[in-house]
Amino acid sequence: MLAYAFQELRQNYYEKIATEDFDNIHDLFAEILVRGFSVQLKQGLRKEYVLKHETMSSLKGKLDLNGSMRNLAARKRLLDCDYDELSVDNIFNQIIKTTAVLLIKHGNVKKERKDALKKMSLYLSEVSTIDPACIRWSAIRFDRNSRRYRMLIYICYFVLDNLILTTDRGEYCMNTFSDDHMSRLYEKFILEYYRRHYPECKPRAARIEWNFEMEKVSAESKSALPIMQTDIFLRVGERTLIIDAKYHSHSLLEHMGKNILKSLNFYQINSYVMNYDTDHTGLVDGMLLYAQTLSEGKMDFMYPHKDGNKLYVRSLDLNQDFDHIKKQLDSIVQS
Repeated sequence: MLAYAFQELRQNYYEKIATEDFDNIHDLFAEILVRGFSVQLKQGLRKEYVLKHETMSSLKGKLDLNGSMRNLAARKRLLDCDYDELSVDNIFNQIIKTTAVLLIKHGNVKKERKDALKKMSLYLSEVSTIDPACIRWSAIRFDRNSRRYRMLIYICYFVLDNLILTTDRGEYCMNTFSDDHMSRLYEKFILEYYRRHYPECKPRAARIEWNFEMEKVSAESKSALPIMQTDIFLRVGERTLIIDAKYHSHSLLEHMGKNILKSLNFYQINSYVMNYDTDHTGLVDGMLLYAQTLSEGKMDFMYPHKDGNKLYVRSLDLNQDFDHIKKQLDSIVQS
């Protein structure tokens, strides 16, 4: 899933990863981090100017008058100076080093990869570690000089946002990946799979406009409308298929002794189809594609509209070899 969700994995310096065996996701993260960092190291670590304060015998930068006066009062012939200096100790490298340190302590990362992470950390000896809870991920911006860090920072986000520091015996404990994180990865995986294998279907994540007479709607009313942002749009022949990918611990709800579909999800996909097929052509279909759970098993439902539109509810079994996962995704387009 990561290999499709993150397109950078298909670059040359990651391609050997696919031929190696990994026991768990954090072992894979460790390998990606090591390989990606080695490439970044050849291109040069990002440096930023940081403000430093130092007491010295000659002037450098800006004179700190109060500090220098205190030195003079103490009969010290020294100047307090503030100056800017290029440093590798910035948020990008701090996130990478913090992730490496936590992976080194993680019990599911193999020894050889821990050794590689330790060697990697030597190049970050001047970089400080930070508290993962204090990282403002939304504030991180990638410019022309830092865009190579994007893949590494994404990987670090998945790791750091799930490794929780604890004071018990000075160790680190691990939470499983939340539904929220896996849901985003699941959606991106399906979209990128179709982009790679079915470009003729023009896969994309598209926004649907509400089928209202907008010229009669006030600006305040328009701003209050929720955004209809779909996960996957596919054009298959003359038909359009809107897929809404769902990753939940429970796909169904129990009601009066029987399992039923979650109404919010079903109303959502129905709304996508009805608002997109404004001319009632019947050529727009919708699909809820759930990640299959062990307790609920396979789902394969179809509900035809009177106009000809069809709503599908299917489950994708991820607990098997990728060849079988591929067949399931292929069958959606081929059928």
